[in-house]
Amino acid sequence: MKAVEHPEVLAEAAAGLSHQLQAHLQWMAELLAPHLAGLERKFLVQLKKQKLDPSQRESLASITPGAAAQCLAAGEPLSRFLEKVQYRGRRLAKLGLTPSSVVSALGEYDKLLSAELQKRCADQAANLGWVRNQLHFLVILSLNSAFYQVREGESQAFYELFRVEVESRTLDEMLPRFLAALLTYTGADEGRLYLLEDGQESWISRGTLPGEPQIVSLCTTPKVRRDLARPRCIEIGTDTKPMVLDKKWHRSFHTCWSVPLRADGKLRGVLQFAFRKSYEWMPREVELLSAAAERCWLAAEKARLLEDLARREEQVRRLAEHMVEVEESERRRISRELHDEAGQSLLCVRLQLEMIEQELPPEFEPWRKRMGEVREMTEHTIIEIRRLIAALSPAILDQMGLAPALRQLIGRFRNLHSAEVRLQLPRRLDLPKKMSIILYRLVQEIFNNIAKYSLATRVNLSVDSADGCLRMQVEDDGIGFDVEEAFSRRDCFGLSGLRERVALLGGALEVRSLRKAKTAESAGWSDLNQRREKAHSGRIGIDRSGTMIRVVLPLPPRNDGAERSKRTVQVG
Repeated sequence: MKAVEHPEVLAEAAAGLSHQLQAHLQWMAELLAPHLAGLERKFLVQLKKQKLDPSQRESLASITPGAAAQCLAAGEPLSRFLEKVQYRGRRLAKLGLTPSSVVSALGEYDKLLSAELQKRCADQAANLGWVRNQLHFLVILSLNSAFYQVREGESQAFYELFRVEVESRTLDEMLPRFLAALLTYTGADEGRLYLLEDGQESWISRGTLPGEPQIVSLCTTPKVRRDLARPRCIEIGTDTKPMVLDKKWHRSFHTCWSVPLRADGKLRGVLQFAFRKSYEWMPREVELLSAAAERCWLAAEKARLLEDLARREEQVRRLAEHMVEVEESERRRISRELHDEAGQSLLCVRLQLEMIEQELPPEFEPWRKRMGEVREMTEHTIIEIRRLIAALSPAILDQMGLAPALRQLIGRFRNLHSAEVRLQLPRRLDLPKKMSIILYRLVQEIFNNIAKYSLATRVNLSVDSADGCLRMQVEDDGIGFDVEEAFSRRDCFGLSGLRERVALLGGALEVRSLRKAKTAESAGWSDLNQRREKAHSGRIGIDRSGTMIRVVLPLPPRNDGAERSKRTVQVG
């Protein structure tokens, strides 16, 4: 990473030194000048014994008091030396040395310097010791700043990669932002991200930055792919051209950093960064870029899986929509068949029975009576078929909309059951046909369950719209049930069907229910009524027995912006 230097800070630190200290530093530099080369050789030998590589040894040798003495002897100000210390400190951090190892190495040099000063000017050892301590303090201060800059840059790079991964919604959105974040960290002039096609024959350029051309596909040999399977700092030349995948870089750039994207021991892609000048990379940069490449590949795989999941969910949603359409079409077909075939035939049968009943002579009174019973059964069957036809495909839903259909549904429920029902609807309820059908079926299924299982005496149905959402809530004071058990049962399709229909429209379903206490079931009627009245102050499904089902569905955008007011309708 190309770090930004701060010479003004170092200049201020150097300017804070007293004239006496400046004079002592200059004097020490003149005193040590003939012996600096020998001290440096001994120091490099010590560093080599510690198994430090040449780059680390060179950087450490350039920040010693001897190096400071050379700068001062050459007439350079102390601030210039501290700038070099900060630059070398960043380099040492990237070379993988820790602050403690750097301080330890400088301590070895201090031992050599102390021995040399003791031989040359033992009477001035105290003054020179004070000078060395002050210089050591400034060097440590500069090194701390340098190491902090490097660590801060690394942390910022990883934070940016994490932010890109979290915020990106698609792979095509994520890869360019990943590449841009790594370009900022490396300071490279250009960057490319390539993914290896299935079969490992060709590369596809992904993550191309805006305004840059996208390389559709290019092929490489097995040898080149093996070379690209490990991190490389490539000096662009004749022998290295095949490893630089963007051929335009051969004319414009001098150095290329190449970092592989690997998974399961296989090469999956490569990150490449181009520099116009020769620019070697450091071990710390290699580690960070390798970790970033691994994170990039994992994030790409995650994004690809999420995109695939989204596509499959969309397919399932479309299939579910089609199934709803097929279901409604089949309901209409069956209702037409019942009306046109069974219904009409039964009407003819009823008419014939009535005619035969009227034509029978008085002496066949027993037969007339039996014929009347059959006619009444036929009439009852006709009524039941009409009820089934209305339940299968309510004509009022297609002709007048959801609100009248719900009122009709509640009215029929009230005629068949003794529960008191309250219906609360918006003044306007203009919904798409698909949403109206699904909402009607939801209410129909809920009221069927109430009729079969709840033994409720009060039922409240409310529909409201606000903030771009349609909210439907049904409450009853029935016996309640175990919600988790009901959802987990394989033979219970009512709640599962509700959840699937709600999910089809991208909505949310909430079910709360509380069973009636056994003590209340065994108590007398007066005691039970008192408990009910007392419990009405609580919330259904939480504080008192009964069930609450709430559905929230997103509404399609509206243009009129009209507000919807409520009105309450008492049915029954």
